[in-house]
Amino acid sequence: MGIKVIEHTEVQATATPAARKLPDISGLVEKAAAGDLDAFGEIYAVCLNPIYRYVLYHVRDMMTAEDVTEDVFIKAWKAIESCKGRGQTFMPWLYRIAHNHTINVLKKTQKNVSLETETLVETDGPEKQVAARFSRETLLDAIGCLPPDQKQVIILKFIEGLDNRETGEVMKKKEGSVRVLQMRALARLRQQLGKTESEYAGWL
Repeated sequence: MGIKVIEHTEVQATATPAARKLPDISGLVEKAAAGDLDAFGEIYAVCLNPIYRYVLYHVRDMMTAEDVTEDVFIKAWKAIESCKGRGQTFMPWLYRIAHNHTINVLKKTQKNVSLETETLVETDGPEKQVAARFSRETLLDAIGCLPPDQKQVIILKFIEGLDNRETGEVMKKKEGSVRVLQMRALARLRQQLGKTESEYAGWL
């Protein structure tokens, strides 16, 4: 199918988490599951930014992120009939595809990729609260050193703006488990970055 990720310069990556709440795409998902490619094209337009951001924060390389994102949507189109619950579960399902494919790509490359500081995704979320003392790259390096589950919780909650329930749906974990992972991740970040409890108040 002819899906191609748009150039990264067109991707609107500056929205705050609150502004990233997606419109209801339930009807589009149903149509796409019935084979409507135009409907899936609309889904693609709506969901491209969050999926691209999610992948970029993992791989930290724009070209790789674009390729992975393209593959994610191709996989989603081919498997959309298998999405149980359709519209209600589509985004967690799509994030899981993105996560699994990203992990596979990282395992294959097994190398660190360089990141141009000026091309980093901007956010108005908690990350900005520590940017004054630590560079964004330093913070991303610290996030990248977290255990996989903790890293995923931080990206989903503080970069993508998902709540505990939505994060749990993506990771197939209970909300209580998500909270525990979050607390452990923040504690580890505090230790790595030398931040005080008060400086992390916005994250907790």
